[in-house]
Amino acid sequence: MLIFLDIDGVMVPAKGWKAPEILNDGFPAFSSKATDALRNLVSGNVTVVLTTSHKANYTIQEWKDIFSKRGIGVFNLKALPENINNLSRKEEIVNWVNLNPLSEEFIIIDDDKSLNELPGFLKENLIQTSPYIGLTDAHLENIQLLLSKNYLH
Repeated sequence: MLIFLDIDGVMVPAKGWKAPEILNDGFPAFSSKATDALRNLVSGNVTVVLTTSHKANYTIQEWKDIFSKRGIGVFNLKALPENINNLSRKEEIVNWVNLNPLSEEFIIIDDDKSLNELPGFLKENLIQTSPYIGLTDAHLENIQLLLSKNYLH
């Protein structure tokens, strides 16, 4: 399974009134709810594809270390290419899928509202978080329903 994963608004909720806690690796702490939820998702044969605007700021190994320091073992990790053309998140994902045809189950976890304009087969697999809350157990239930529905087709 592929998980297209954003960070801000998913793993790090946006709280405009309060700066996020920065860990000694220079990256914000993940919310405990998001950490627990993602930890449940990344077991087994899962590949995480980073869609975050931070994706090009760190190497894949540095990202693995960031996840590990926050208690999440991500072993299969990729990132969308650096967004040098200032594409929308929707355009970035569509371009990636066009170059890397999907042959397995996938979900997109993001708070970006531009993703509401994704083509149907991609939007059906979108789990949209509130940027102020991030990923939670409630999203896990929706993901499990989505994956079981896709499995039946």
